[in-house]
Amino acid sequence: MSLFRVEHITLSYRRGGEAVPLLRGASFALEAGAICDLVGPSGAGKSTLLRACALMMARDSGELYLDGRPSSGFKPAAWRRQVCLVPQQASLVAGTVRDNLVLPWRLKVNAGTQPPADDELARLLDAAELSDVGLSRDVSQLSGGQAARVALLRAFATRPRVLLLDEVDAALDDDSALAVGRLTRSLVDERTACLRIRHRASDGFASGTFTLADGALSFAATGGEGVRP
Repeated sequence: MSLFRVEHITLSYRRGGEAVPLLRGASFALEAGAICDLVGPSGAGKSTLLRACALMMARDSGELYLDGRPSSGFKPAAWRRQVCLVPQQASLVAGTVRDNLVLPWRLKVNAGTQPPADDELARLLDAAELSDVGLSRDVSQLSGGQAARVALLRAFATRPRVLLLDEVDAALDDDSALAVGRLTRSLVDERTACLRIRHRASDGFASGTFTLADGALSFAATGGEGVRP
């Protein structure tokens, strides 16, 4: 059974009072341990698809499944804890790296749960090649690439099952983008999966690529160093 499944999803937007289809009856699945890329022309609906997968916008039809359980069986906040969307722009709050990594535990949805201890947060920074930054660094002193990795770590620290990454490397230089790819690969394990929108050349970490164009979704298996079978 696939970790995450989308069955017969149809998405549209309103223009001039009429529904304009973006995606028509598409189905796909993400296996545990997999990273898949989502590509396609601008305006094809890639970000819309991720938002729908995170229950951040309505879909016209279709169902989403996590471990075989339909999204209709979850409260939206509970679903989003498990299916986490990371937007293109790193949205960090004023304060330190630590303040940002523990921010989710200050929200009502996580009331009563404890944030990771500093030693666990430090291990995450090591995995993100940010050991030289430290938890006490003010985020105003971070580069764009560092900020993007902190934002990704913050999402992962809550231990979602599915990561949805909306061009998180779009504004980064090549070295920083590669660091984000390595971090994503290190974070996705046998209990998680990742779908990421990208416009860059392949970094070798994805096991397959979905292409969204003209309302249809197609898939091609790829491969590369560091990809789990």
